[in-house]
Order: sequence, then structure tokens, then C-alpha cells
Amino acid sequence: MNIPVLACALAAALLAACSKAPSDAMSTDAGAQRGARLRIAVVPKGTTHEFWKSVHAGAVKASRELDVDIVWKGPLREDDLKGQIDVVSSFVAQGVSGIVLAPLNDAALKAPVRAAAQAKIPVVAFDSDLAGDEHVSFVATDNQAAGRLAGEHLGRAIGGKGNVVVLRYQEGSASTQNREKGFLDAVRAMPGITVASDNQYGGATTETAFNKSESLLLAQRAAEGTIAGVFTPNESTTFGMLQALRKTNVARKVKFVGFDASDKLLGALRDGDIEALVVQDPFTMGYQAVKTMAAHLRGERVERRIDTGARVVTRQDLDDPAVKEIVKPDLARWLGE
Repeated sequence: MNIPVLACALAAALLAACSKAPSDAMSTDAGAQRGARLRIAVVPKGTTHEFWKSVHAGAVKASRELDVDIVWKGPLREDDLKGQIDVVSSFVAQGVSGIVLAPLNDAALKAPVRAAAQAKIPVVAFDSDLAGDEHVSFVATDNQAAGRLAGEHLGRAIGGKGNVVVLRYQEGSASTQNREKGFLDAVRAMPGITVASDNQYGGATTETAFNKSESLLLAQRAAEGTIAGVFTPNESTTFGMLQALRKTNVARKVKFVGFDASDKLLGALRDGDIEALVVQDPFTMGYQAVKTMAAHLRGERVERRIDTGARVVTRQDLDDPAVKEIVKPDLARWLGE
């Protein structure tokens, strides 16, 4: 009688051990996954403009502080939408921990982001907004508010009267569309100002922006004094317009407010060819985007919207240490440049 009882006891113990094994294995795998080193892909709109170099430097700083790996990869040009979609799809296939993305087009990147979400790869959008709600956070300038700053400053600079023109960037770019809207809302609220043109697009490169700017200034007869002010919403359109204003000999005669900063744009601001620049903080944007992703991956609560700020910079502000820190970050320290 004791032998059957003993056999039953042994069988029960063996059954219990077997039933526990899968649970223990899953627990170990989950623990290993939680303890794995995070690998975060950072995908900018492009890789040539100074703005993106500052974003990259901020992302590197965050990666060092938080002890995570980042992979920086994006299209060369800011009009290579297919290239950016391919980069995102490649990172999804690689199974990175998370993707930090500055979408070239708010609608076209929706499907790749959905694919990432289905693969359990979270996405943080930065710089430019993304359609849908499948990204965990949006880290950027309040672009409409920044555009209003530009409009209010230009309105004051031209004494609240005269014709102004806007050279837009490109369709589908949510960030610049919001800046353009903010600017136009501000100047249209001033009864003495007329928007002479707001339907021309400079495109993604300095060369296309220069060609469109020159055509726009000639069409508006700017050399005859018909235009009081000009606004451009990003680095490439600002530099292209600067070159066109100089070539048509109306630089300084036309009050010019641009967006973003580079060495050449800051030099033109100091020389007086640019009235003011609205500057973002791309270094902080890159830093906060990676920091937000790392926090989310580690189970921390993150804000749905993080505003990284913007301000108007004039010639008189250029020697302000706080401004220098924004417009001339130490890239060499982080990128080895």
C-alpha cells in the first residue's frame, strides 16, 4: 500500500515541476529582456543641415547619460520621403528597442509607424508632428506659436504696414506648415499689412529655395520697393532667400525674418542682411527625444507633448551667452567634429 502512495507522490511532484518549468523560463526570458541594453534608432528628416547636426549632438549626449545605444540614420535630403520610409522599415525589421522619428510627411509616415507599433517597437515623434495616435510622445517646438513670434516681430519691424511675402517650405511638412500658419495669423491681424504672396514653395534644398526666391522677388517687383517684409520657415528656405535678396540688391531694404540658425545665417544677421531669426533648440530637442524614449522603454510615464521652446534672435542678442548656447552648441564634444 505504501508503494502506490509513494508512486503517486513522486508523480505529483514531477508534474508540479514540469508545470512550473515554462513559467520559470518565461520569467527568466522576460528578466533578460528587461535587462537588455536599449538600442534606439534616431531618424531625422535629413542629415546635411546644421539643425540636424545639433539634434544629433543632443541625442548623443542623452545616450551617454542614460547608458543606451543610439543609431543615427536618415535620408541625405529632406525631400527623400521614400528614403525615410525605407529607413524606418529597416529599423522595424532589425527589431530595435524604439524609434525616434522626425517625419518628413505627417501622413505618409503613419503606416510605417503603425507597423512599428504592431511589432511592439514604440515611436517618439520629434520636430514635426505625425498623424494618428500610435506614437507615445511628440517632442518639438510649438511651431504655430513660433510662427506668431516671427509675424509679430516682422510687423513691428515694418511699422505695421506694407506688403509681405512668405516663401513656404514643402507640402506635408507639419512643422513648417504650422510656422507658416502662425506667421500669417499674426500679420493678417495687423490692418496695415497685406500678404502679397503665400503660395510658393522653396523645396528641400538651398538651391531650389534660391531659384524660387529669386523668381518670387522678381514677380513681386521687390527691387521697386513693393515689398516691405519677407518670412521663411526653415534653414534651407532662409538661406535660399538670403542669397536671392542679395542678388537682387534688396537685402536690408526688405526686412527679412527667417527660421533656424547656421554660421552663414548668423553672419548675415550680424551684418544686417537678416532682421531676425526665430531659433529653436535642436540640441535640446534631440536630447529630450532620446530621453523620453528611454524613459518609456524603462516603464516610466512620459508626457504626450513636450515643448522645447523657440525665441526671436536679433543682432543685439548674438553676444548673449544663453543665445550662444542655443545657436552654437559644442558639436565637437559630442560628434567629434
